[in-house]
Amino acid sequence: MFDVGEVAVYPGHGVGRIESIEEKEFSGTKQSFYIIRILDTDMTIMIPIDGAKNAGLRCVIDACEVCKVYDILRDKNIVHDNSPWNRRYKEYMERIKSGSIYEVATVLKELYNLRYWKELSFGEKKMFEMARNLITKELSMSLGTEELVVEQEIEEIFLANNNNQKGNTANHHKG
Repeated sequence: MFDVGEVAVYPGHGVGRIESIEEKEFSGTKQSFYIIRILDTDMTIMIPIDGAKNAGLRCVIDACEVCKVYDILRDKNIVHDNSPWNRRYKEYMERIKSGSIYEVATVLKELYNLRYWKELSFGEKKMFEMARNLITKELSMSLGTEELVVEQEIEEIFLANNNNQKGNTANHHKG
C-alpha cells in the first residue's frame, strides 16, 4: 500500500506521485482510490486500492534492479527482427504495458539497435521515445540523478554496443 506523497510506477505511463487517497461510491459500493499524478505528463489517474496490484502499480525500482536494467541495455546480443512493423508494434506495446521495467528496457534496446540499422518509422520513433522516457524517469528517480545524466549514460551504452557490432556478421536474425 502506498501513502500520500509517495511515488509509484503505473504501467505504460511511468512514475507518478500519490496525490491523495479518496473514497468514491459506485453502484452503492464505497471504494478507496489512489489519485496519482503522472510526473512526466501531469495526467491524473484514479486506481482502486484493492485492484492496484492487478493494475500493475508498483514501487520504483531499487539500486539492484537498476543494475539489471543497465545489464539488459549493455547486452550485446542484437536481434534483427524482420517481422512486419504492425506485429512488432503490438509486441512492443504489450511489453511496455506489462509494467516490467525489464521488458521496457528490452524494447528500448531493440528499437535503439533497429535505429542503428535503419531509419525508424513515425510509430517506431514514438515508441522509442516512450520507452526511453519511461526508463529515464524511473532510473533517475531511483538513483536520485538528473534525467539528462541517465539519458547520456544510456546513449553511451548504445554507442559502445553498436561500435562493437560493426562488421560482426554473427548477429542473430529473427523472423
